[in-house]
Amino acid sequence: MSIITLITDFGNKDHFVAKIKGDIYRSFDKAKIVDISNNVSPFNIMEAAYILENTYKSFPENSVHIIDVDSEKTIEKKHIVVCLDNHFFISADNGILSILCQNINPEKIFEITIHDELNQIDSSSKIFSEVACHLAKGGKPELIGKEITEIKSVKNLKPFVNEDQSQIVSSVIYIDNFGNVVTNLKRNIFEEIRKGRSFEISVRNYKFKKIYNKYTDIVNYNVPLNQRNDEGKGMVVFNSSDFLQISIYRSNPQNVGTASSLMGLKIYDSVTISFK
Repeated sequence: MSIITLITDFGNKDHFVAKIKGDIYRSFDKAKIVDISNNVSPFNIMEAAYILENTYKSFPENSVHIIDVDSEKTIEKKHIVVCLDNHFFISADNGILSILCQNINPEKIFEITIHDELNQIDSSSKIFSEVACHLAKGGKPELIGKEITEIKSVKNLKPFVNEDQSQIVSSVIYIDNFGNVVTNLKRNIFEEIRKGRSFEISVRNYKFKKIYNKYTDIVNYNVPLNQRNDEGKGMVVFNSSDFLQISIYRSNPQNVGTASSLMGLKIYDSVTISFK
């Protein structure tokens, strides 16, 4: 059974997700559709790219991934198919797929050129569903487009390192359901620049000099349970995808707050690491 995944900013209130699924099933009723996320913040390509990077490898090879975020076709933003790591990715050429291509070179890239054969009133979702069904059935990408060699890059894709390597300026690329703030700094880059030195992480008026291995490492288990005050403390970890993450232990927006809300952090805000 061929798998087609969805990452969209459609939400769950409107009919858009059901419509694209209906279009897929009408063309290919044997398809298996998996919702990765339909709650990407509107037009937030960095959020979509982060979700995609951290999920696609869990699916079998030859899976087809539709990323329908900020996808309206314009003269500056074509529709593309990227063949990478034995998967197919369908998206607008708005920078989303460049986060994958920074670590793995794509096998091939195609500009989708079948738009004239479809009703121009239909949205990008109609185009993407037609292409996804073609690929999921084993069709060749050459039949739906022309091969190209480059795609657009996402801004702030990599952290900035100053000339003497005494400072890294990273950017917030994702805020999860718990309000955890994920930056674009990977553990291997941090350790490569750090070279064993002490460090200070600056986030607004907050300063951190320690990175925990896991959330519960902040708990002092030598203190009786009824005397602990760990809940609500700020902390830094490398998350399961090895990105530097600012968190609040056991964060809850209804009581202790979250890293995002308490520190006033949004996508593309800066997090600075200084070495001594």
